[in-house]
Amino acid sequence: MYKKVSVALLVAALSTSCVSKKMYTELEDQVSGLRQQNRELSDELDALSTNKNQLELDKNNLQAEFDRLKAERDKLASDYAAASTNLKNLESSYSKLEKNADDASKSNMNKNRELLAQLDAKEKALAAERERLDSMNNELKTRSSRVNELEKLIADQEAKMNLLKETLSSALNAFEGKGLTVEQKNGKVYVSLENKLLFKTGSWAVNDQGKTAIVELSKVLGDNPDISVLIEGHTDNDIIKGNIGGMIANNWDLSTKRALSVVEILLQNDKIVKKNVTAAGRSEYAPIDSNTNDLGKARNRRIEVILTPNLDSITQVLNEI
Repeated sequence: MYKKVSVALLVAALSTSCVSKKMYTELEDQVSGLRQQNRELSDELDALSTNKNQLELDKNNLQAEFDRLKAERDKLASDYAAASTNLKNLESSYSKLEKNADDASKSNMNKNRELLAQLDAKEKALAAERERLDSMNNELKTRSSRVNELEKLIADQEAKMNLLKETLSSALNAFEGKGLTVEQKNGKVYVSLENKLLFKTGSWAVNDQGKTAIVELSKVLGDNPDISVLIEGHTDNDIIKGNIGGMIANNWDLSTKRALSVVEILLQNDKIVKKNVTAAGRSEYAPIDSNTNDLGKARNRRIEVILTPNLDSITQVLNEI
């Protein structure tokens, strides 16, 4: 938006001033360059939003696949139990036929032959059933091993996110109660910083207290380089009248600038992997409180830092099944 305003100023200058042809050409080139930069920033923001949506979709797909595998394992265990019962019944029937054959052979040779034929059929059925049971048992062990591996990966991931949450709470303890909260939900860790901790009204420059909090946050994130970091800027629904500081057009613009300001401070820590960091402006459209009163609006004006674990190891196990 800064560049849009700059373009407007240049155009105004062109339309209201007498300039040389050389200066006019230079100004036209600057206008063209600023427009190109504005389009590139807009495309980058769209790409980041798409990437965030894809991450959410991947996580939901992984959870659905995990639930399906557990259901298959449980059904296989049930089928195995039923087959085991059937095997016992066949063995019992075989024993009875064998005893009957021994008794009948003493008095009736023809009946004995029939019983022997039945015994042979039963033996074949038993052999086939044992083979099927062995196959089912092997498959059950394999599926159970994979499900157990998935459960362990998910448990380890949950424990890691719990530890990350506790580490962040400890590192940012001095700021809790001053507009900063740390919570864990849906397998992610959320660090919420109200604007009163970071910015003056209408500004996207982070104050000294906010910088201290973000630096402490960056230290923890630097020790967890595989975590994906999404920085979201949020505003209330108050309409921005005029261009604040001559450079902000609306709440979308303000929320995006504030998110980028936080990202710039975080990335001063070289241990943070830049490709894992995303900045986004959400404007007024993801409130956590009512915008009908001052207290609710204050809570809605915030920066959300959303930390998501790496799902590659879980994806790999699912692909191997």
